[in-house]
Amino acid sequence: SSAAVSRRIASKWPRPVWHAPWKMYRVISGHLGWVRCVAVDPSNEWFATGSADRTIKIWDLASGQLKLTLTGHIEQVTGLAVSSRHPYMFSCGLDKMVKCWDLEQNKVIRSYHGHLSGVYSIALHPNLDVLMTGGRDSVVRVWDMRTKVQAMVLSGHDQTVCSLLAQAPDPQVISGSHDSTIRLWDLRKGKASAVLTHHKKSIRALAMHPHEFAFASASAENIKKWALPDGDFLHNMLSQQRAIINSMAINQDGVVATGGDNGSLWLWDWRSGHCFQQDETVVQPGSLESEGALYDMTFDMTGSRLITAEGDKTVKMWKEVEDATPETHPGLPFRPPKDIKRF
Repeated sequence: SSAAVSRRIASKWPRPVWHAPWKMYRVISGHLGWVRCVAVDPSNEWFATGSADRTIKIWDLASGQLKLTLTGHIEQVTGLAVSSRHPYMFSCGLDKMVKCWDLEQNKVIRSYHGHLSGVYSIALHPNLDVLMTGGRDSVVRVWDMRTKVQAMVLSGHDQTVCSLLAQAPDPQVISGSHDSTIRLWDLRKGKASAVLTHHKKSIRALAMHPHEFAFASASAENIKKWALPDGDFLHNMLSQQRAIINSMAINQDGVVATGGDNGSLWLWDWRSGHCFQQDETVVQPGSLESEGALYDMTFDMTGSRLITAEGDKTVKMWKEVEDATPETHPGLPFRPPKDIKRF
């Protein structure tokens, strides 16, 4: 046939960079409920986890030892953010509370009242003294950190706002929601500068690229990459995780980690969108199989450690396999996409 004699055209798709596979090296148990959120301190010495047992625990990053337990929420703690400019940590929970913790006195110094229902996501602005929270009342609320005043309500979503990003250049706030849209917000006008409707399911995870002006969004059907500032669609990741993806993190080397409700931890190459490792978390002994969900994950400040918060009440830490080479650990085979989809 003519197909057999015609010249094969090489794929224009970028070849994935080889990344070492990741392995779990530490399991930290201590919480009495699902671990819902995790945040790393900017000095990279400790990290905090918030849990369904209503506590926030602070752990030593190097040793994994418990340093502190903070109580104060009366429902699940669903979001944590540590400020890089103040000695403060912010938390939000299903008790409608948004709290500011002073890390020098280890106590709540401010509460931000105004959410009508549970708060699911929190983000701090890198330059301004404002914080954003999104929740069940389907709006993003922008709070003045110092005066506790609700400076703005960014309304437009029809459903729970379950993921938030904040950054210094416009769009300063990006929100993903259960109404399967992503909104890029213009903080000066207080309204959406773009609405991205490509996803079919709720967007529970958003992640900012550390140095490219781009971000990724994860939904149950696939993971999409977007260019900023306008939210131009770049491409889909090349495989489908087939799980509800609760969390996503990107490190400086272009490794993207996504964690699913079924305990699947997939690692991707950012540039090509190729999945190079598909891992499963193992539930701690005595847990149900169904408790192997990943609820949140973050890389530490160096990008060499991945911390995952899980439904089996543990926090797990992952690192790259040290002596891996492209020959010993080639990773999953790369298949460039045959047809490039426009959405």
